[in-house]
Amino acid sequence: METILKSVFLLLVATSFALAKNTSAKEKAPTKAPQTLSRGWGDNLQWVQTYEEALFKSKSGNKPLIVINHREDCPHSQALRTAFAEHKGIQALAPQFVLLNVIYDPTDKNLLLDGQYVPKIVFVDPSLVVRADIPGKYSNHRYTYEPSDIDLLYENMKKALKLLKTEL
Repeated sequence: METILKSVFLLLVATSFALAKNTSAKEKAPTKAPQTLSRGWGDNLQWVQTYEEALFKSKSGNKPLIVINHREDCPHSQALRTAFAEHKGIQALAPQFVLLNVIYDPTDKNLLLDGQYVPKIVFVDPSLVVRADIPGKYSNHRYTYEPSDIDLLYENMKKALKLLKTEL
């Protein structure tokens, strides 16, 4: 009986050693970093996941909301995302907002304003009013910005904060 127990014990030890050796010998496949809510628009900023959550946080926290509608495969969206993430003023001002970036078309018709296109940045005040009076510079797509318009976006963010203090 003792011999059988020793044999079983040695077998278990050998099997465990072999399995441990095989798993450490396997080449680890490169893993892709998990997607964050920032999607590259500012990884150090706090982003919300859904429009409903954004509206709730805007109203309850008395903060304006920025809704960025973009597409991952759109070169204009990608260029604007890079400019947004690299602009020190925007990144410093952004924590005063509820931040949401979406890669789908919003279901709230109030966000459509002048049509469906990307990239599109819309401000919503804490009373849940979409601020159509804070546009970009283009007449055909009033709420789009290009990387060269990043300073205008920064000024519009300051305007949204100022309206919060003067109107609400």
